[in-house]
Amino acid sequence: MLPACERFGLGQLPYFPLASGLLTGKYQRGVAAPADGRIAAWHMDAMLSDANFDKVDAITAFASERGLSLLQVALGGLASRPAIASVIAGATSPEQVAANVEAGLWSPTAEDRAALALALI
Repeated sequence: MLPACERFGLGQLPYFPLASGLLTGKYQRGVAAPADGRIAAWHMDAMLSDANFDKVDAITAFASERGLSLLQVALGGLASRPAIASVIAGATSPEQVAANVEAGLWSPTAEDRAALALALI
């Protein structure tokens, strides 16, 4: 959808850009989800799947190789897309708001985008 939006000059406002907390490191493979998590019970199994954790592992490795946080890659990478009008990420504390703002400042290079795309195949 993003390529079509970019082609026609349309903007998108992503819903759940942190995948209900999956891209924050809050959830771990093989560990019971915390009771205060944002993933609703009705779709917890789908969100906490091995396939999704494989993607998180790939993004985490990409981030680590560049000295970035998972949050920076998730929010900064998304915010830098031309078709993204804005990124709204939930926060439960002032510290999370500050971290989200800081994360949104990272902008990937074309090489970063290509490497990340390869990592997620």
